[in-house]
Amino acid sequence: MIHRVLASELSAHVGETVQVSGWLHRRRELKNVTFLILRDRSGLTQAVLPGAAAEQSHDIPEETVLSFVGTVTANEQAPGGVELVAPAEGPQVELLSSPAETPPLEIYRPTVTASLPTILDGAPVTLRHPHLSAPFQLTAASIAGFRSALDALDFTEIHTPKIVGSATESGANVFALDWFGRKAYLAQSPQFFKQAMVGVFERVYETGPVFRAEPSDTARHLAQYTSLDAELGFITDHRDVMAVVREALVGMVASVAERAAAAVDLLGVKLPTVPEQIPEIHFADAMELLGEDEPDLSPANERTLGEWAVREFGSEFLFVTGYPMAKRPFYTHAQPDRPQYSNSFDLIFRGLELITGGQRLHRYEDYVAALAARGESTEAYEGYLANFKHGMPPHGGFALGLERWTMRLTEADNLRRTALFPRDLHRLTP
Repeated sequence: MIHRVLASELSAHVGETVQVSGWLHRRRELKNVTFLILRDRSGLTQAVLPGAAAEQSHDIPEETVLSFVGTVTANEQAPGGVELVAPAEGPQVELLSSPAETPPLEIYRPTVTASLPTILDGAPVTLRHPHLSAPFQLTAASIAGFRSALDALDFTEIHTPKIVGSATESGANVFALDWFGRKAYLAQSPQFFKQAMVGVFERVYETGPVFRAEPSDTARHLAQYTSLDAELGFITDHRDVMAVVREALVGMVASVAERAAAAVDLLGVKLPTVPEQIPEIHFADAMELLGEDEPDLSPANERTLGEWAVREFGSEFLFVTGYPMAKRPFYTHAQPDRPQYSNSFDLIFRGLELITGGQRLHRYEDYVAALAARGESTEAYEGYLANFKHGMPPHGGFALGLERWTMRLTEADNLRRTALFPRDLHRLTP
């Protein structure tokens, strides 16, 4: 029996007769020979049909799914240094399915010239292009590295509800829906749940979708994105959380280098070096450096600070700590010696905010006071506040936007290039 062999495995089968299966990536016809380039999940295979054997391939359109049986032969000019040659008794080509229409772009072209709307509208097909699918190999490897790093730190992976009964961040930017006659919302984050689970496992993490009904139509915002969240108990302050952030980043970079090396090479990705100590600057000092007096950083500020970190420290990462309490959620712990500022941080990576995190309040009475200070009742948060009636350790955590991470790795110009089937103000399909 002849078993299917992937393109990346062919070099180990020189001289053998094997079967390859995949999509017809490209057909090239010369005077005396026809080359079929097949694409599978591991790469490209060149199949050679000499002379009359090529006749049956003339009418096979690109993107046809087929199987080909041939002998593996060494050829330095072929992809991977080997090619598949049709047997003497004639090629064994089996058509598994044929395309019903022409793809919106030519998958075989080495570069992509189609516009972003064309790519997104035809995503189920356009993502077959190696350059368009490669970012998602980086994404997959990054999540694996995140999990591995936190597993090594004795975190427990959790999976929390994405439909909730109240707005997580006490804001208006939520998607409301009908839940059997009651109002419910798509979760803005797993924040409340992961804090609750600190009381069970001490250290938890989650990877999953979050939803933000922000009317932001920019290249860096989506209405649904993937968040890599972590929360840990028994901390001293937010710097313990920042130390875990660093370990997560180290794990993610290492995993991308190991598990997605081909995608890194294809896209020419320059993987960052995570410093032993990621540099940091207090928000107040950042404002002084920028010559501004604002309650938050603008995208231009982030780019400026990112460039400053590279110049001053040779680091593509920068922690900005101590954001004003007025710009942080009610559960954020204040800076003890400067209560107008918080024990929180953002991580800027290559000029873009990537991570938000910090220390949380952990005493019930502090939550009651924090909500009262913002003019909010505790009624809507009774389920959440119940966690703190039964003893919770000092804790904190962070959330990392996965699409933004891949966007910065690839230096993409738009977050939609690193989101599978992006959802924003205008897109609900495909």
